[in-house]
Amino acid sequence: MPPLFALHRMKLLTLLLVSNFGLMLHLSAGDMKPLSVWDWLDIVGEGGSAMLLLIWIGLLLKSRPAGRVTDLLFAGLGCLFFSLLMDLADEFVRMPDSVSWDAWLESGPMPVGFILLTLGIYHWHREQLAISAQMRNRERLYREHLHFDTLTPLGGATYLKNQIEMSIKQAVTERQPLSLIMLDIDAFSVINRDYGQAEGDRVLQVITQLVLLNLREHDLLCRLAGDRFVIVLPNTLESQAAAIAHDLALSIKHLAYRTILQGERLALSATTVAVMARQEGAECLLERLNTRLAHAKQTSLFRSA
Repeated sequence: MPPLFALHRMKLLTLLLVSNFGLMLHLSAGDMKPLSVWDWLDIVGEGGSAMLLLIWIGLLLKSRPAGRVTDLLFAGLGCLFFSLLMDLADEFVRMPDSVSWDAWLESGPMPVGFILLTLGIYHWHREQLAISAQMRNRERLYREHLHFDTLTPLGGATYLKNQIEMSIKQAVTERQPLSLIMLDIDAFSVINRDYGQAEGDRVLQVITQLVLLNLREHDLLCRLAGDRFVIVLPNTLESQAAAIAHDLALSIKHLAYRTILQGERLALSATTVAVMARQEGAECLLERLNTRLAHAKQTSLFRSA
């Protein structure tokens, strides 16, 4: 890919040709002033300003790709440079009184340059806002990615809490119910002990896929910790969430899961509970879910005993 500066050769060539044409017009129409009448203050001021503008143009073309914004900025700076250069030529060349076009060459490009430069800066400003928005989105996605579980992959505890807080605010604003389901795989430690952690990880992945297939599009499944999952259900009453939780538990119970090594079927089951969110934070809501889950597991143990 050629350097950016090489992409703008025609712009520079055009500016140099136009500037040279203006200088030749002055030299052909006027006479050189004697050294004694040169105004060195104006020469240094106008010449230095023209040189700085030329440097700005070089930096612009070296750092920006071709496009509308670059063209506007270049055209604006080019007009200002040409105007200052013609003004500088007037310090060396005395024009006859009959010539009036020199004043137009000196003053005319200046306001045009400022207008073009202002338009260029305006579009450059909007361009930077768009770039900043994209960078913020990338940073947000990167930060959220750090909160995702690498095994399943689902959002982890931190991501879950952030999403719960957002969902609660949205539910309050829209005056819609919000419910949560907590799902815990029964006797998961036994699977890890008897069949190894790799098999336990595969169980988590398979159950994750199974649960996702049984959820609605706007529901959110996250892995809270270990074998415990939480599902955020917008616009859902507690009774509806309880029905979904029951169906999920049945689907896991009826899952024909077989181990990789021996191919034997594992009897999987899960305990599920559902609660509806109140005017509380994510921590309190998760604590209430954990309490209800612990009670459900205890009740299940009593029944099996």
